[in-house]
Amino acid sequence: MTEQPRRRADTVLGRLPLPERTFVLDALRAETVGGVLLLVAAVVALVWANTLHHSYESVSHFHFGVSTLGLDLSVAHWAADGLLTVFFFVAGIELKRELVAGELRTPSAAALPVIAAVCGMAVPAIFYTVVSATGGGSLKGWAVPTATDIAFALAVLAVIGTALPAALRAFLLTLAVVDDLFAILIIAVFFTSSINYAALGGAAAGLVVFWLLLRSGVRGWYVYVPLALVIWGLMYNSGVHATIAGVAMGLMLRCTRREGERESPGEHIEHLVRPISAGLAVPLFALFSAGVAVSGGSLRDVFTKPETLGVLIGLVVGKIVGVFGGTWLAARFTRARLNADLKWPDVLAVASLAGIGFTVSLLIGELAFKDDALLADEAKAAVLVGSLLSAVLATILLKLRNNKYRALCDEEERDEDGDGVPDVYEQDQPAYHLRMAEILERKAAEHRRLARLAGGDGGDDSG
Repeated sequence: MTEQPRRRADTVLGRLPLPERTFVLDALRAETVGGVLLLVAAVVALVWANTLHHSYESVSHFHFGVSTLGLDLSVAHWAADGLLTVFFFVAGIELKRELVAGELRTPSAAALPVIAAVCGMAVPAIFYTVVSATGGGSLKGWAVPTATDIAFALAVLAVIGTALPAALRAFLLTLAVVDDLFAILIIAVFFTSSINYAALGGAAAGLVVFWLLLRSGVRGWYVYVPLALVIWGLMYNSGVHATIAGVAMGLMLRCTRREGERESPGEHIEHLVRPISAGLAVPLFALFSAGVAVSGGSLRDVFTKPETLGVLIGLVVGKIVGVFGGTWLAARFTRARLNADLKWPDVLAVASLAGIGFTVSLLIGELAFKDDALLADEAKAAVLVGSLLSAVLATILLKLRNNKYRALCDEEERDEDGDGVPDVYEQDQPAYHLRMAEILERKAAEHRRLARLAGGDGGDDSG
């Protein structure tokens, strides 16, 4: 029991403890389904915007809401500021769980994904700044290529049908969680122009009430949902991006289990809300954000304009250099060593998946270029092209190692004694080996019986 944490701290992409592996795989299954829906929504948006452009624009810019409360928003605005709050609420819960029970709970375990994520955001931002500044472009979009879209990355894995060991999937998930944290900070710090302190104070007061109700053990969606809507509305009117309210509420949930609990309140709520986030909120946001007009001229602009070229290079090259370089540095200058079953090309493949920046990159692009609609659309096109190129590159790299991944996955899933626990987690348990001995003895007896029936000598010495 004392060796497992030490091995995990010293091994890069080592085997996950069984409870963590179960949680990660359950979470990734939901994200994969959501990612496929996200992919479908993006394709629909592109087709809609390029075949019935006026219809797409009319629906996207249709306003509804309560103007007296400052909430008369367009459909696209509701999707970005409203529905994405659900996505960031789930991200807040994921982050809280990682901090108290997951990969980030100890400094030694957190070092690798944090360093990889920080480098994976800093390097694309540097690439964008250098490319855009060299070409005389705007520096406002430096944050656009910094984000990673875990759902879209998993959709790519689902579409290409590659097997990926749990350790690599967990690394990608943890990387995306840390990435989301820094994206949230970027949105809060750099994309808040003016603040309504009265509304912000009201939102803060609402969050305090939310926290007190949680601490008091109050239950019931009819209490929390109306309060959450009030907090969201106040946060939106404060000038701070409304999605911050979702993150704050997610971080307040308890994600550790008490005696007798099958799951913590945070895990329970995440299981309830994640399908809404992955299956509804994020795809609808993509539907009304990814619809950009595609033409030969617009695609040429992606590769020639300094801002869009900066986004493209930041996603496709900057993410790989940042994530791979950060992981290598963590292994080089700490006691960590790469899992013996994996190679550095595997880290390179996952780093290329991190270049799929779709959802949050689109959001940051809208915020960065909100005063220039044309450049905002061009930045979206650059995000789409960059994410597509990253997906193609990841597909090539992953397919080269797919046979190895399938062998590792089969090893992780093997349960020959049928007790519901993969055998790799029971190698140090005498009871497991005794069960296997009984199973093999029964098989041997059956084979001897079949040999006698087939006309063999039936002897036990038939070596």
